[in-house]
Amino acid sequence: MRLLVVFAVLLLTACGFHLRGQTGMPFATLYIDAAVPNTPFIAELRRNMELNNVKLVHTAEQADLVLNIAFEIPEKQILSLAGSGRVNEYQLRYRVSLRAYDKQRQDWIPAEEMVQRRDYSYSDTAILAKEQEETMLYKSMRDDMVQQIVRRLSRAKPQL
Repeated sequence: MRLLVVFAVLLLTACGFHLRGQTGMPFATLYIDAAVPNTPFIAELRRNMELNNVKLVHTAEQADLVLNIAFEIPEKQILSLAGSGRVNEYQLRYRVSLRAYDKQRQDWIPAEEMVQRRDYSYSDTAILAKEQEETMLYKSMRDDMVQQIVRRLSRAKPQL
């Protein structure tokens, strides 16, 4: 049994698999320039950068890299209606516009918009439960978005 576990670990590491966690970043300092700096999204992004040994600085001039978050927008759209006109399903979206550049204003990540989507069924008979589900889905999308940005930053380099 022990040999099987060792073999499995060797197989996983040979294919490049690694647990989520600290990622080597190609920069040491980061300034996060956010349109709205005190959101749960920005707080989670800051926490993840610190976990990856990136020093967060207070001005763009002090930073190796500037991460500009132009906007983050949670959206909710009706996906389907019942015959009676009541909502059956919603689609939640979480959109973030970002750009990363260095002191010479050279893009590392060109301006782009990232989107997360989740569909969920709705019922008027369980309003509180559905509100809680919606809150949890938004948090999940926010966490996924932060992880995507961290992975993008770990692979970022100056664009030529």
